[in-house]
Amino acid sequence: MGRDRIEKLLAQMTLDEKLAQLGSCWMYELQSKGRTDPAKISSRLKDGIGQVTRVGGASTLPPPEVARVGNLIQQHLVEHTRLGIPAILHEECCCGTMVHGGSVFPQMLGLAATFQPELAETMTVEIRKQLLAIGARQALAPVLDLAYDARWGRVEETFGEDPLLVSHFGTAYVRGLQGTDLSTGVAATGKHFIGHSLSQGGLNCGPVHLGQQELFDLYLTPFQAAIREAGLAAVMNAYPEIDGEVVAASRRILTDLLRGRLGFQGLVVSDYQSVAMIHNFHAAAADFAQAAAMALQAGVDVELPTVECYGDSLRCALEAGEVSLEVIDRAVLRHLTLKQDLGLFDHPYVPEEGVVEVFETPANRALARRIARQSMVLLKNDGILPLSKSGTTLAVIGPNADSGRHLLGDYAYIACVELQALQAPEDSAFVGLDVEALAAAGIQVVPILEGLKRLAGSGTTILHAAGCALRGDDRSGFAPALEIAAQADAVILVLGERSGLTPECTTGETRDSADLRLPEIQEELAQAVLAVGKPVVLVLVNGRPLALPGLADRANAVLEAWLPGEEGGVAVAEILFGDAVPGGKLPITFPRAVGQVPITYHHKPSGMRSHWYGDYVAEAVEPRYPFGHGLSYTTFTYEGLALSQAHAGSGETVRISFDLTNSGARPGEEVAQLYVRDLYAGSPRPVQLLKSYLRVSLQPAERKTIVFHLPVDMLAYYDRDTRLLLEPGRFEVQIGSSSADIRLRGELEVVGQDPTVVPERVFHCPAEILPLERRHDG
Repeated sequence: MGRDRIEKLLAQMTLDEKLAQLGSCWMYELQSKGRTDPAKISSRLKDGIGQVTRVGGASTLPPPEVARVGNLIQQHLVEHTRLGIPAILHEECCCGTMVHGGSVFPQMLGLAATFQPELAETMTVEIRKQLLAIGARQALAPVLDLAYDARWGRVEETFGEDPLLVSHFGTAYVRGLQGTDLSTGVAATGKHFIGHSLSQGGLNCGPVHLGQQELFDLYLTPFQAAIREAGLAAVMNAYPEIDGEVVAASRRILTDLLRGRLGFQGLVVSDYQSVAMIHNFHAAAADFAQAAAMALQAGVDVELPTVECYGDSLRCALEAGEVSLEVIDRAVLRHLTLKQDLGLFDHPYVPEEGVVEVFETPANRALARRIARQSMVLLKNDGILPLSKSGTTLAVIGPNADSGRHLLGDYAYIACVELQALQAPEDSAFVGLDVEALAAAGIQVVPILEGLKRLAGSGTTILHAAGCALRGDDRSGFAPALEIAAQADAVILVLGERSGLTPECTTGETRDSADLRLPEIQEELAQAVLAVGKPVVLVLVNGRPLALPGLADRANAVLEAWLPGEEGGVAVAEILFGDAVPGGKLPITFPRAVGQVPITYHHKPSGMRSHWYGDYVAEAVEPRYPFGHGLSYTTFTYEGLALSQAHAGSGETVRISFDLTNSGARPGEEVAQLYVRDLYAGSPRPVQLLKSYLRVSLQPAERKTIVFHLPVDMLAYYDRDTRLLLEPGRFEVQIGSSSADIRLRGELEVVGQDPTVVPERVFHCPAEILPLERRHDG
């Protein structure tokens, strides 16, 4: 079906049919007591529907049933509505296909810690297979927000704080979902456009205070990359207001900027309830009709997750002259175009046989373990790690040690089911649902305690006591925990958070933090265990940076495990016992105290210091752990920095080479990082910006030559007039093991008479490993 046929279809549509294409409905709106209800389908979908929200994610159906029910919905739309237009069935897939039985990979912040974007694409290729098998053709991911404020509960869903790193992971994520042809892929949805992560006070949906230059220079970068390099099919608006303008109602942001400046040509869908929120949250519209008119004219094409404003309220706005029929037609045409690109008009159904073949496969679990293993970041180690398996007694203590649930991110299936059970819609499958029983029947998640037992072998004795719950004031478990700590050769203290969307969770959407500390009961348990005097390995299971006052200094080793997913327990055990080597790096800065937030490595020259003393009154300004930090069980030596030229101009590429050697006694993996600093510029520039990185495996005494091919145009930045300028001047080239551990420095002078306007931002500085004999410094 070409565009002509789409336009002819639009010309045949009644107003009711057009409004239906701009809306959506929850899966449970089509059910009675958890079963598909033909009467509800017939009534709710009589004029068609734009999208159906979470056929799998908002139900208790296993994948084969999701496919069958999805086909029933499409059959009704194709065969029993006047125009036969199929729906887009959408699902969430932040850390895996969010349906009962879908794979649960590490949450995004942990994925970013691998510094291997190719793993994101490998992961979403597998997610795509599962989504296609159940008939889901749009995925509400990836999150392309920059994580600047760790208080925000959704930091765990991001790829961290660096615009280049987020761009690389976001683009790879989109490619894996969409494939090379949308007709055989799943439409990715980049979110949240724009600025959601810098909300006031770190509170979800709070106002955003963001200047024009920072918006262009940093926040837009991942969206630019995903649109230009991966053909991003859909975008979701951000909830907040920016500088007094609600994003969902901003034509300047959603049309002039997104479509006009960035060249986006796809579909804009509303974040859930964000159209209604123009009225009932932001108080920027007097009623739903005005909110509908504002959002549609701004550029929000489809209202999700169900119709509150784009139905009768939008009709009222049309009748009152607040919105034109041409604006409605434009949005409908965009939605029909995506359906056409997805091939839904020709292939609305999916095969119902063999659906389970792509769910919970050995390959999926192996990939989940591989990503989790690569994501582990060793923050501190005084030599206690790796642990011995021979004749050792280990005490495993903490509320996250024997919990599989606590290893999952906020958009894992069971985490969202918890919210749906709490807010159970009347007559839905979630009324009286036994969530624990449902979880037990789904994906099996390996707790850290179980992982340790599997890998320890007969030479190791493992003792276990939880010590306390995640939160609360019950200290009755302290005594047994301290008793086994006294018996052990070493203690593995597994602390952290529970991610989700319900009140008992401590991280995740709407679960924002005012202190960035462990719950008080966990801190008290940790201090008591440390006082026993045995060596302590602190394993953190958490969705955001934690300040850890006192604990990080006193523990012998600290391992950041993030929210590592279904195979997280085994991955942690592999690292602790030395069956695998830690090689992950922090994609986000860890502060010493919440008062430092927002804190990033790429601050301006005047940032991260108090003029004139530098530090806070009672705290250093340096972070607890800097961006890019991560230790190994060995050491690495950097030497021999060479630049192919000392002077270069626009359009040229500078070759930057150096030697990296494993100078320790164990195999190891290192992420070599290239940063550049613009020493003096027409506008204050960050003290450093990541330009490239490469994860390298080295055996003891092995040496490799690393080469970065730096495009000079990559040094351009957006000025106050949002021109992308390359200014002549001096730049410092930095090679390091982290943003704070720079091992080699050089200088490059960008030449030219005047600043050069660069036509497009450059996202890639290629990196390679060369045999030593091939190295040429000239």
